Amino acid sequence: MKKRSIGMAAVAVVVAVVIGICGAFAAAYAAPADEAKALAEKAAAFAKANGKDRALAEFNNPKGQFVKGDLYIFANDFNGVCLANGGNPKLVGQNHLSLKDANDKYFMKEFIETAKTKGSGWVNYSWTQPSTKKVHAKATWIQRVEGADYFVGCGIYK
Repeated sequence: MKKRSIGMAAVAVVVAVVIGICGAFAAAYAAPADEAKALAEKAAAFAKANGKDRALAEFNNPKGQFVKGDLYIFANDFNGVCLANGGNPKLVGQNHLSLKDANDKYFMKEFIETAKTKGSGWVNYSWTQPSTKKVHAKATWIQRVEGADYFVGCGIYK
C-alpha cells in the first residue's frame, strides 16, 4: 500500500510540474500576443484618423511607431495585394492571395475573410521564422481598417 501512495504522490508532483511549465509557456505567449493585437488595433485607429497614404507610409517605416522589435504591421487590400510591410518593404505591391503556408493553407484568403466578415481576429498558420529559418506555428491578429478597403495585421511565432 505504501509503495502505491508514494507512486501516486510522485505522479501528483510530476503533474504539478508539467502544469506549471505549461502555464509559464502560456504566459510567455500571452504577452507577445497581447502586444501584437494592441499594435494592430493602434495601426487601424491611426489609419482611420490619418488617412490611407499617411498610414501606409508610417507602416512601411522600419524605424516608425509600428515596428516594435520582432513585431511589425503589414497591410493588404481585399485582393491580397501588399500595401505595407514594416518587416519587409520589398513585399509591397506583390499579390499574396495564392500564398500558402507549409501545410498548403491559403492564409491570405483567411486573413481577408476574417477582416471582411468579423472585422478582426486571430488566424493560425505555419511560416518560416526568419531567425531560425525553420517552419513554426504562427498566429496573426487581423484588424480591418474601419471604412477602408484594406486591413492590417501583426503576427507572432508560437
